[in-house]
Amino acid sequence: MAGLSMSSLAISSDEVKDFICSSCEEQANAEFYCKTCLKLYCGKCIQLHDKWFKKHSAYGRNDIKTWPVSKEVEEFLLKCEAHKDHKIEMLCDDHSQLCCTKCAFNNHSQCSKVTQISELTNSQPTGLEGLSVELETVMGKIKTLQISQEASIQSLQRTYKEHREVMIEQMCGNLNTYIDECDNNSVGTSGGNEQYLKEEMCTSVLSIVNEFDNITAKELNEMKDEVISIKGSVTSSVHKCTSLHSDLLQLLEIVQKIGDNKELCLIASIKCKHIIQQALTLLGKSGKVFKVQGKSEYNVRIPSDSVTCGISGICALPDGQVLVTDYNNKRVKLLSQQYQSVSHWDVNAYPQAICLITPSEVAVAVNTSYIHEVQFITVNQVKLVLGRKFQLQHECTGIVHHQGDILVTSGKELYKYTLSGKLICRLYEDLDYNTVYNCAVSPTGDRLYINSYRQHKLLTLARDGTLLATYTDPALEGRRGLHVTPAGQVLVCGDYPFTVLQVGWKGKSKLANLATQEDGVWNPESVCYSSTTSSIIVGQWWSDNILVFRVE
Repeated sequence: MAGLSMSSLAISSDEVKDFICSSCEEQANAEFYCKTCLKLYCGKCIQLHDKWFKKHSAYGRNDIKTWPVSKEVEEFLLKCEAHKDHKIEMLCDDHSQLCCTKCAFNNHSQCSKVTQISELTNSQPTGLEGLSVELETVMGKIKTLQISQEASIQSLQRTYKEHREVMIEQMCGNLNTYIDECDNNSVGTSGGNEQYLKEEMCTSVLSIVNEFDNITAKELNEMKDEVISIKGSVTSSVHKCTSLHSDLLQLLEIVQKIGDNKELCLIASIKCKHIIQQALTLLGKSGKVFKVQGKSEYNVRIPSDSVTCGISGICALPDGQVLVTDYNNKRVKLLSQQYQSVSHWDVNAYPQAICLITPSEVAVAVNTSYIHEVQFITVNQVKLVLGRKFQLQHECTGIVHHQGDILVTSGKELYKYTLSGKLICRLYEDLDYNTVYNCAVSPTGDRLYINSYRQHKLLTLARDGTLLATYTDPALEGRRGLHVTPAGQVLVCGDYPFTVLQVGWKGKSKLANLATQEDGVWNPESVCYSSTTSSIIVGQWWSDNILVFRVE
């Protein structure tokens, strides 16, 4: 509900004259309303009214629902958001949008049903009492999300500070170790040798300091940039929470005071539903089911590939470019907005999975029997630049990032790390192998998803690793892709039969088969949603082609 603002109304405050006394010359704030007189009275004037009209019933502010709607509230509800000088008069059923005559002419002339609000008042229930409860519930969740995001910002800052201190401590430790060795070696040396040792010592100390400047400083700067970028994104989300919380509060106050004007009640009801849906989307709890509008197929093989591709991971960048991990050829490939390969980076192990860190940086989980690493890669226009990396003490089969936390699966466990590679905790464990294979996280971080392909299950965990839900489906056998969209839709690749599923955000049931073998899906290994192109991208095992499904 962009642009919603009632700061000028202040309808919840008795200090602001939202209702003016109809009788006194002082234009005092009204405190009572008489239904017989159809007039508003201040505290002084109501005494004279009661003296002359003893049989009339006057209602105070505690019965404000019996009052007429204030002019400010009426103007606010009727004002078209797109055309401020026009009033809302119609509802487009096709788009579920309130519109003025200008909106109807410009944007809805081809729609099948655009109805006058006055014609809908008796046929469409408003359900304002239920909406009032829903508004309060959603407001509480938005506030909780805001608090969580603010805590994430503090955690990000601590992560960078701690890593910097560790790096400096390591440098000091290297210097002290070297100096101690020099002291031991200098015992019993002659004057000439002593001078030589001093010169050698100075050279070595300078080398250690230079190494810190050239390598560690670069790593710290890289992490600093990451923290700044992630912090900016989280701060933006906090601002959205603040704005949305304010809008929800204002609508809640309107709903509680709107009275029985049917047209205004209907408009308020529709606006409430719209802003609740916005809030649910921000909370990552959108129940919207994707509808596939079309399919395209693109070849991602490059001339130097030695074998058929195996697209184990996909990551869509905000600028429309796409990164894929080619497990079989041990490569990370950058695809243009037209899904053409424009650059690649050869990794030293099998790339298992990939996730977005910042708008231009990703983390790749690479794995062999002896190498378990998370490698960071930056996209610089059409070039891939290798950044820092950190080692793991376990296998890494899946990876996902959320506001500075990196979650890594090992086949049996789910671990949480900081951006610097510091292990925070083990969140979940299943002793049976290939039961904790790929992972995904909800937009707000309150739900974690794991595919247990050995058990044909999708597991949903709380933030602390507590199991919340289990969805079992024979199709979930196989090391298949798992992804959560910014609105919270859960996408899972299935193997028997080959399919791309949408599961509810609670992780309890399937909502739709979005694509099947009949649509050309074959061995779907990875999946990702691109908000930029409104597309679901599917990577396939032992196939040079990716599939792109346009959705709405």
